[in-house]
Formats: sequence, C-alpha cells, structure tokens
Amino acid sequence: MRFHFAEAAGEPTHWVDLARAAEAAGFTGICLADSLAYPRDGDSRYPYTADGRREFLRGKPFPEPLIAATAIATATRTLRVTPFVLKLPVRPPVLVAKQAATLAVLSGNRLSLGVGISPWPQDFAMMGVPFESRGARLDEAIDIVRGLCRGGEFGYRGRLYDLPAVTIDPVPTEPIPILVGGHSEAALRRAVVRGDGWMHAGGDPEELTALLRRLAELRSEYEVSVPRSGEFRIHAVPRDVFDRDGLERLAASGVTDVIVGFRSAYDTAPDTRSLTEKIDAITRYGDRVIAAYR
Repeated sequence: MRFHFAEAAGEPTHWVDLARAAEAAGFTGICLADSLAYPRDGDSRYPYTADGRREFLRGKPFPEPLIAATAIATATRTLRVTPFVLKLPVRPPVLVAKQAATLAVLSGNRLSLGVGISPWPQDFAMMGVPFESRGARLDEAIDIVRGLCRGGEFGYRGRLYDLPAVTIDPVPTEPIPILVGGHSEAALRRAVVRGDGWMHAGGDPEELTALLRRLAELRSEYEVSVPRSGEFRIHAVPRDVFDRDGLERLAASGVTDVIVGFRSAYDTAPDTRSLTEKIDAITRYGDRVIAAYR
C-alpha cells in the first residue's frame, strides 16, 4: 500500500512545507485538487456530495495543480505529485502534454497525471470549449497527451482533434501514469480501457465497495485486449485508513494507493488550523500508521 497526502484547499503558502513533512513521514505522494474558478451564477450539482451542493468550494484557494506540483517537486526529493484530478477536456491537450512532460523530466519521473471531466458546464464555457461531447474530448485528449509524452513524432486525427505529426522535447524517461477519476460507468470503463489506473473522489464506504467491484469486472472484461506496461493503480479516499486492519481490507479489495487527509474536502467552514498543527497531524500519521504498516 502506498500513502498520498491531500490538503483540503488550505492555505497555499503552507503546501510546500506540508509536502516536505509528508515526505519525511513516509508518504509516497501528494494529491492536488483542481478548481478553475467559482461561478457567481449556475445551478449545476456536484456529483460527489450527498446533497449535490458545491458551496464547499466558495472562497477556497485552489492553486493551479501543475504549477503547485512543480513547486512541490522542486522542494522534495522522493514525493510523487498527482493532480486529483486535472480537468483535462477544458485544457488544450498539447499544452498539457508539454507541461506534464516538462514536470516529469524536472522531477525525475515523479508525476502521475490524474484526469477527469468537470461536472459543470460553466468550466467549459469560461474556457471556450463545448460542453457537448466532453467524454469523447477526454478520450482523445488522453490519447494525445500519452502519445506526445512518449517521445518521437506523433500525430492524431480524431473526431474533435486533428494534430499533424509533431515532436515535443524534453520527454520523460518513463511513461507518465494517467489515472482517470470519476464514479460513473463511463469513467470506470475509461480508466480500464485508456488509463493506467482509477482515482476515487470520496464518499460513502458502501459506494466505494460497489465501485471497486465494478472496476474488477471491467478489468476482467477488457484487460486481455488492453496493453499495459505497468500495474493498474487504484487511488481511493476511504475512511478506514487509520489502522492496519482497515488498510489490509483495502489492499485485498484491489486498492493500491490510499489518499489521506485530516480535514474533509467538503467542509464549508474556513480552515483555521496552523501550519504547525497540520504538520503534527502528518507526522503522527507517519509514526502511528505508515511506519507500523510497513
């Protein structure tokens, strides 16, 4: 089992210090949420809260994840950085490939790229991208990012993107794992068919059990025909990550990576914890859980 720290939209100037503390405590990586902007108007529902409300995002700081990941990778030596998840369909895929490849090179292959679809039409509108065909747009963008980051000439002709053969440089010496987020049937299937893993967004433990079961079914159905160079990674945000028995149950269910936070990402109240309090929580978890598990 690998351990990844997630900061719940806290004070951005704390992030580098928290990343260093997580590395020292034995965490494998840090996960960085993506939120482009909070629209004044809009009635779209958020799919990962029980009541569908998204007010927990209002007034919260969300640094751009690839820029934040660069700062964190520069300040650490072993910690992996993972956008959790990057809203890829609203971004130009060639630019994302260039950013991801550069970050992977500069960090010594410490980037995993979590990607997904924004649930909100406003994100697409503000970026000048049609909301329609967003699933197909994500599929094609994944193909383009993967193809360009592999190195050598790469061209692509799809339904939505037409890219003449180009080369980007530099590219990493190892493939960048692309992890697909989302709880829908389409997201789970996309993770198996196009991704190197899946990222859970949190929620009810019983829902996680059902999602893992369906993911296993899809892997049995598709993986014979899907070439894969490495392991299939499953990043989950479970509640039972504070004792060995819970971690062993998760491992038995197929989870390879747990995402650990010490404050709910869906809490609407301001985060008043000091940097020292946050570091203390990370250190205690490393001493009591990570060290004991390993």
